[in-house]
Amino acid sequence: MNTLIKTSTVAIALSLAGNAVAQVNVAYFLEWATPNQIAKVEKAYDDAMGETVNWTNFGTGVGMTEAMLSGDIDISYSQGLTPFANAVNANAPIKMVAIAVAYGAADDCIVRSDSGISKANASELEGQAVAVPLNTMADFGFRMTMSNLGVDISQLTIVDQDPADAANSLVDGAVVMACGYGSNSLAKMKEVGAPMLTPAEKSAAGISSFDIISVTESFAQEHPDLVRAFVEVTHEANAAWAADQSKLSVIAKDAGMSEDATAAQMAGFSFPTVAEQKRDYFGDGGIARSMLAFMGNMFATSDTPALSDYNVTIDTSFLD
Repeated sequence: MNTLIKTSTVAIALSLAGNAVAQVNVAYFLEWATPNQIAKVEKAYDDAMGETVNWTNFGTGVGMTEAMLSGDIDISYSQGLTPFANAVNANAPIKMVAIAVAYGAADDCIVRSDSGISKANASELEGQAVAVPLNTMADFGFRMTMSNLGVDISQLTIVDQDPADAANSLVDGAVVMACGYGSNSLAKMKEVGAPMLTPAEKSAAGISSFDIISVTESFAQEHPDLVRAFVEVTHEANAAWAADQSKLSVIAKDAGMSEDATAAQMAGFSFPTVAEQKRDYFGDGGIARSMLAFMGNMFATSDTPALSDYNVTIDTSFLD
């Protein structure tokens, strides 16, 4: 009852403010189960924002950035920190406004079992072909994994593929290792291989990740109330899920996954509250600020150099 009252109030306020747009275009991932998919299916976003919300699924966060720059997407939900860092290094006019989901083992690097390669002899990957969706969080995990195992990535033939295509390449034997995310893609990879590192080993190596909510600067400036409403509904959905997980089937269907796969994936996810985000992620020296700078420097190139200050790409006002 309180959520319905709050939603109606927000919608009325937005209507009175004259913030009407043709529709709000939001990017998201399939095979990536999150509580806000319940709000997506039940049109809670549409009700709160007072607008039609058009959701478009993408294979990578890089694709999300490209769509934002072309004007096709206003808000990206669960964009990886890596593609965001690459985008702001290239001076893309987008902003991080909140954390979507934190996770440890939701992306992974799977090596073919018949290759005879494991963490014990990982250097034998050198000279081999591997599939990686470049400039994504899986790319970050790949680089960190290879560094931890002492593999020189300059000696690898890296094939840039979305997770679904990378899974096909691994199964077909076109590559000896594939990195990616998404329950279905990873399950297919694991039919012929195994992870290079266990979740505990990844954690010990500092390989943990989180995805963000990002917006175009123009949309945030022109429609701040819509951005704030989107963030509010997302956090309401997270809180509702924490209290009651009876609508798992709704998430599973929208994510294109089985209920078992959805439950297993979400068991490795956490959805930080507003208070946790303000304290742990966006406070002085917080996780988001430090990791963004670290990743921005890791992926910097001569054409897209690291920024002197990544804080200018973060706007936490929509959490207030």
